[in-house]
Amino acid sequence: MALLPILEFPDPRLRTVAKPVTEVDDEIRKLIDDMFETMYDAPGVGLAASQINVHIRVVVIDVSEDKSQPLVFINPEIETLDNSSAPYDEGCLSVPGFYETVMRPTRIRVKALDRDGNPFEMEPAGLLAVCIQHELDHLNGKLFVDHISPFKRSRIRSKLEKKHKAEAR
Repeated sequence: MALLPILEFPDPRLRTVAKPVTEVDDEIRKLIDDMFETMYDAPGVGLAASQINVHIRVVVIDVSEDKSQPLVFINPEIETLDNSSAPYDEGCLSVPGFYETVMRPTRIRVKALDRDGNPFEMEPAGLLAVCIQHELDHLNGKLFVDHISPFKRSRIRSKLEKKHKAEAR
C-alpha cells in the first residue's frame, strides 16, 4: 500500500469530472487500498479518487471512530428521497484547516458497486449521508466551498494560495 498526495484547493484538477469505472479488477482494488491508507493517515473520513488526481468514480469512506467500517462506492449514484435539508459543518482533506456549514438533503439513497464489483444500495443517515454527498461532489468536480458564499470561498482560496506559496519556497 502507498500514501498518495492529496490535491488542495484551488488546484484546477479538482474540477475534473470523474469517468465511470468500466471494470473492477485488482488495479482498482489496489487503488482502493491506497486510498484507505491515505484517508486514515490524513486523517479523514472520506476520500474521492479525484482528490488524489485519479479521475475515476471511486470513493472510500469510514465514519467510525475506530476505523472499523470501511465502505467503498464505485460508480455511485445518489437519489434524494425528500426535499428536507439540514446544515452540517463540513471540512475536507482538499481544503485543509477550514470548516463551513453546508446545507445537504437529509434523506438519500445511494446505488454503487462494492470493491468486488457487486451492486448494492443503501439509505444512509446522518454523517454517513453527508459524507457520501460530499465525496460524490468531488467526482463531479465540485467542492464543499462551492456551497458557501463567494466571499467565504474567496477568503479560503486566498489563505490556501498563500500557504501553498510559502510551502513552495
